[in-house]
Amino acid sequence: MARWLMLLLVAPVSAGFVTSRPADIVPESVATKCTFDHGGIVRGPRDRKYMAMIFTGGEHGEGTESILNDLASRGIKASFFVTGDYIRKPEHRDLLRRMIAEGHYVGPHSDAHLLYCPWDDRPRTLVAEAQFQADLEKNIADLVALGASRERMRFFVPPYEWYNEQIVDWAGRMGLVVISFTPGTRSNADYLPDKHPRFIASEQIYRGILEFEARQPDGLHGFLLLLHLGVGPERTDKMHRYVGRLADDLRGRGYRLVRVDELLGVRSPASRPVVTTPSWQPD
Repeated sequence: MARWLMLLLVAPVSAGFVTSRPADIVPESVATKCTFDHGGIVRGPRDRKYMAMIFTGGEHGEGTESILNDLASRGIKASFFVTGDYIRKPEHRDLLRRMIAEGHYVGPHSDAHLLYCPWDDRPRTLVAEAQFQADLEKNIADLVALGASRERMRFFVPPYEWYNEQIVDWAGRMGLVVISFTPGTRSNADYLPDKHPRFIASEQIYRGILEFEARQPDGLHGFLLLLHLGVGPERTDKMHRYVGRLADDLRGRGYRLVRVDELLGVRSPASRPVVTTPSWQPD
């Protein structure tokens, strides 16, 4: 984590992007309480029962409206990260506008869903920085065209949730902090097709999240709980049907479900002074 914090302090900013550096986005007082993997944040501070529900979307998004309805009926704000394939689907555009209008966090997940590094050789980067930046710029520009605020885009979930420290560096030069899911619950396995050998039923995923919470000393404190907006027709057992029920159970156990920027202590856009403490205070 020390290397990540050092990079935050020295990372330059690409032309055309916000003038704040990643160090201005996640204050050091918060970053020192986070958990990192290959330079990306995979868990927020554990000293409060705060957690963020994160939804990623690619080509498929059949669960989006149901998820938004469940969140709206409970007054919950979540975080959504989508690819260019998601944005280009006409039926998704009004849903994206709704996310923005209802106060959810909306950010990039890459335009073309590129694989940044091999599965078996993570330190090796498969894309050039110019390709990485152009792809991410397009993703961001398309979101801005739908009404998202570029100034409020502070975080980036890499495609496949797979990246290395070089990708973290490059994202930092664009004023973005890489985040990914907190491991342990297997919530991110909700995309696997019915016939996949590693398929996990949605009921099992739902129960697994609650069982993990119950047996861990710090439960799901600071968790970035990742689920998918859609998985396509090859998975008929859809996890989005459990989102409302899961949210009720988590809140019943005392968790506050917040946007990722609130979890990580960011409340102001780049054009205003950045808050240097999270929106909550430890005892």
